[in-house]
Amino acid sequence: MIITQTPLRISFLGGNTDFREYYLNYGGLVLTTTIDKYIYCIVKKRFDDLIYVNYSEKEIVEKVDDLKHNLVREALKLLGITKGIEITFLADIPTQGTGLGSSSSVTVGVLNALHVYLGENVSSKQLADEAIKIELDILGKPIGIQDQHIVAVGGLRAIEFQTSGNVFVQKIEMDESTKEDFNNSLMLLYTGITRKADNVLSSFNVADNKPLLDQNKVLVNDGVVALLRGDLKRFGQLLNIYWETKKQLSDKISNPQIDAMYDLAKEAGAIGGKIIGAGGGGFLFIMFPANKRSKVRKALQDYKELLFRFSNSGSKVIFNMQK
Repeated sequence: MIITQTPLRISFLGGNTDFREYYLNYGGLVLTTTIDKYIYCIVKKRFDDLIYVNYSEKEIVEKVDDLKHNLVREALKLLGITKGIEITFLADIPTQGTGLGSSSSVTVGVLNALHVYLGENVSSKQLADEAIKIELDILGKPIGIQDQHIVAVGGLRAIEFQTSGNVFVQKIEMDESTKEDFNNSLMLLYTGITRKADNVLSSFNVADNKPLLDQNKVLVNDGVVALLRGDLKRFGQLLNIYWETKKQLSDKISNPQIDAMYDLAKEAGAIGGKIIGAGGGGFLFIMFPANKRSKVRKALQDYKELLFRFSNSGSKVIFNMQK
């Protein structure tokens, strides 16, 4: 039996500049972090030749191609596993429509487990590259490539996507006290709305939004500087600018309920925030001075809060016992 633990993520700034249509022409840049909420993937060899996959549904098939879970199906096919295996997923949150990168966490996590199952030791970069191949090249999802990289490597990172196709991941080194203050100034609140990222992102056109995406990259650089200086107020202000910019990319990114939530947060003292991920639902992420937490929490008490801390590790094996 093998168990992998793969983190979810919060994307701060630079979203959509990790789309191939953008970064291969202009270069992309994002600022993102993993958090201590996880997808667990359990892989076990079976005595028979059947393939079992357990998630919100239970599938039992004889052939890989018969699997409905497209991420698992393509991971098995990519690694040449055709029979006699059972795969189970457990998650700290609902795994669809939350905006926390769960799709890529599932893909990276199952790839990690399957490589270990085959006796292979692979790098975080290979896991990210293979997840990108499955999600974008094989399944044709209209998404970017930041999630696969950040959940594979973990931590608070600036990720640069060059026009050559190369990806550089830079760790943001904050002193521990500032990082703790940063974490204590953040909150995730569930909107109660689930949505498919594909539906939101398919309405987004890179060419029409190039000036906005160019601005997003500038906000990333400013955000990194603010964090390194410990200027959390400035970082919150940049989040607010980013959210106003992000809403201009598509009319599916926000809605009256999300706008009302954000207004409540601002009235209670929040500096900035945004919907995590593609938009349209999932979790509202907000930032505020530490002394305003209780007031913000009270103003948004009708919405379920997801308590979290930053996580420094990417996808990893937490149990490995093979017979």
